[in-house]
Amino acid sequence: MRGEFLFERPLGNLISNLILMAPILVIINPTARSERARALCRKIEHLSARAYVRLTNGPGEARALAEEAVAEGCQRIVAAGGDGTINEVVNGIAGSQTALGLLPLGTMNVFATELGLPIGNLRKCWEVIEHGQVKPVDLLRANDRYFVQLAGIGFDAQIVAATSFDFKKTLGPLSYLISATQIAANKPPRLAVRGGGATREGSFVLIGNGRYYGGPFVLFKGARIDDGMLDVLIFKNLGYLDIVRYLQAIVLGNHTALSDVEYFQTAQVRVTSTDPVPVEVDGDVIGTLPVTFKVLPRSLRVLVPRGKTPV
Repeated sequence: MRGEFLFERPLGNLISNLILMAPILVIINPTARSERARALCRKIEHLSARAYVRLTNGPGEARALAEEAVAEGCQRIVAAGGDGTINEVVNGIAGSQTALGLLPLGTMNVFATELGLPIGNLRKCWEVIEHGQVKPVDLLRANDRYFVQLAGIGFDAQIVAATSFDFKKTLGPLSYLISATQIAANKPPRLAVRGGGATREGSFVLIGNGRYYGGPFVLFKGARIDDGMLDVLIFKNLGYLDIVRYLQAIVLGNHTALSDVEYFQTAQVRVTSTDPVPVEVDGDVIGTLPVTFKVLPRSLRVLVPRGKTPV
């Protein structure tokens, strides 16, 4: 009888099959509800019968949709967009067992690069979502805001705030360089960085989970996304020539050897200033200092290609 057949079947196999058949929520954060956005939805829906696509209307809705899906027991949620979209979805699933999948559609796609995803190939990325392995990685927190890849304090956050979407869409990564040139004319703030058993000072600070920054550049040489540590870089100066020198060193991979750059790892760090200094996480400005940064070891479940270990 059918009931007897089900009873004799291994329970683990039944659970695995149910997970493999469950709908997968895909959250898209389009810049506008255009025909292009609707075409993208159709394209994603054609990838799999399991894909259930939702378009957001504005900031914060991706997080709300993710929270709602987690409450309903959704096992896999996909962020379709750039690092900002990923950040919203992550803040919606933080603290749950729901696995995060990515369809990288942004300008930089830094976290997707970190995970070793086949950027530029939606079908292969979807194969990872349906058939990849789940890997627990570290989740970072800035005060009460979660993030997965990078935080910038001062110069970096000012660039993010000054670079509009239209500017990025037209010029791509070059838009950030132009904004940086304009901001470098201003007097830099003085930041106090308390962590790793010491207090240090600098002009701007970057805090990372993984190795990459701005796409292919390895900024945090000793970083791993599952090592339970924050990687902190402090840049002491911020003149035009300093910025050129830092960028050249980053491209060459020897920036941590500079005398006015400090690099250390710690589980928690607090950054303060007497000035109203902006802070960005995963490409979104979240406010101003002071901010305490913490790491929640291996607290986020992400879908990665089978047989490939993210750095």
